[in-house]
Amino acid sequence: MNGPSGDIVVLDYGIGNLASAHRALVRLGARARLVRDPAEAADPAGVVLPGVGAFGRCAEALQASGLIDVARRAIETGTPFLGICVGLQLLYEGSAEAPGTPGLGVVGGVVGRLPAGVKCPQIQWNQLEPLGGRPAELLAGLPERPWMYFVHSYAPPIGPETVAACDYGGPVAAAIERDNLWGTQFHPEKSGTLGLRVLANFVARTGAGDPRR
Repeated sequence: MNGPSGDIVVLDYGIGNLASAHRALVRLGARARLVRDPAEAADPAGVVLPGVGAFGRCAEALQASGLIDVARRAIETGTPFLGICVGLQLLYEGSAEAPGTPGLGVVGGVVGRLPAGVKCPQIQWNQLEPLGGRPAELLAGLPERPWMYFVHSYAPPIGPETVAACDYGGPVAAAIERDNLWGTQFHPEKSGTLGLRVLANFVARTGAGDPRR
């Protein structure tokens, strides 16, 4: 039986602590559900794709769960969509971490390793630098250069969809925004009040709650 429509669905494909993003959304007053069965994700108000660990393992688990079809349908129909960490990376064509394993391919380019000469993974707070010369809805209400929490060894290439970078041995893509598609390389659910503001902006975009500002 299909689940209720009008909720934000957090795709639970069995990789890492995917519940943390769900808990943060609920804390903001959003109507949000963890979903393992694709049949329970009919007509969502928004879709969140978290991810931690290795690109290849996440891509394979998402495919095996059947939730990859939920992600594709949401992106294609204009449903608000948020990818977090490896969930962001999965939007690209692939990753140098797992050659031959395709991503969703909805954003052009291949995810690459962080610049040479820096410690991998980056596990620290780092400051966002807005890019693109246009205000990003994802970053609305934040200071000009907010601090966010990162845990990663790979990152997408900087492209026209990149709205913020951080400095880690050079500019590293930190957030994207293109139409209904949002993504963060940092973990908003682990980034304190400012990270919750990013999630609140997403909730506002979906209309699935009345987030506290």
